[in-house]
Amino acid sequence: MSYDYTSVGFYTFDCLGWPFTAVPPGGGTFLLDEIALAVSGAAGTSAIVGAKLGLKTCAVGGIGEDMMGDWVQQRIAQFGIDQTDLRRCPGVPTSSSIVLTRADGSRPALHVKGATGAFVVAPERFDAITDTKVFHLGGVGLMDAMDGEGNAALMKHAKGRGCITTVDVFAGSKDDLPDVQAVLPYTDYFIPSIEEAEALTGLTDKGEMARFFIGLGATCCVFTLGADGAYYHHRDGTIFQVPAFRIDLKCTCGCGDVFNAGFAAGLLRGMDPVETVRFAQACSALNATGLGSQAGVCDFDQVQKFMSTAAILVTETEDVAC
Repeated sequence: MSYDYTSVGFYTFDCLGWPFTAVPPGGGTFLLDEIALAVSGAAGTSAIVGAKLGLKTCAVGGIGEDMMGDWVQQRIAQFGIDQTDLRRCPGVPTSSSIVLTRADGSRPALHVKGATGAFVVAPERFDAITDTKVFHLGGVGLMDAMDGEGNAALMKHAKGRGCITTVDVFAGSKDDLPDVQAVLPYTDYFIPSIEEAEALTGLTDKGEMARFFIGLGATCCVFTLGADGAYYHHRDGTIFQVPAFRIDLKCTCGCGDVFNAGFAAGLLRGMDPVETVRFAQACSALNATGLGSQAGVCDFDQVQKFMSTAAILVTETEDVAC
């Protein structure tokens, strides 16, 4: 196969500031300690982390014909990622965010949807981008031109090519469920945050939510739980939860997206389900130690060492972790 990992969907340019405390009144100014730039998004972050972990990676999505799009392309190129199908979309800006990260790691943001809602993968490109071991669709719910029938056709094609398929979402309510439902029959691993799973289903019990999505066609659900770790629920009856790692938290931006890439790397390295989830959790935790998506993740060996030596989060009174 041409690739280990294809990451399709939401690519965004982020400008992040830390630590954010408040909006200055009028035309005033508050000083920050750090400002950073990052390629982010449920596909963009996953692509870069996949490459950092040693996966031969393909980026598929849309960017605008603007300076932010130029920077996204330059940054992705630094990691040797194939961006043949990271297409420029005329007449729309690059998806971009201003992320204001508080000292506790929470991150209010201002966002322009831009090219994520405009790009289309043409059917004649389906074969090229699904020539991969793991096919990741990230950002269902934001991909206006692809959500629904378009993404369903692409995911069906990926399954037909023998890809392992993973899906992440950008979901805020039950209104996003039809777009998610369209791809679940072709999804091996559905990987939303617990908040997104709750928003889509209206449920609060992890097992009930997993069974709901499995009933719609998913083979396995993996919910990221923030400080509570991650929950794995497979159609075959394998169910477990792993704890979070204890870290010095800086920014939670992109933690779930980093998890996606770590999960793919674990699968491709032949890890068992528990080890795969723990490895993905370790990637996510390291990400949260830096400002901006992927900032804390260096390479596969770093993550493995962290996974084997870091303490786990065992009480609710300890610092929040990913």
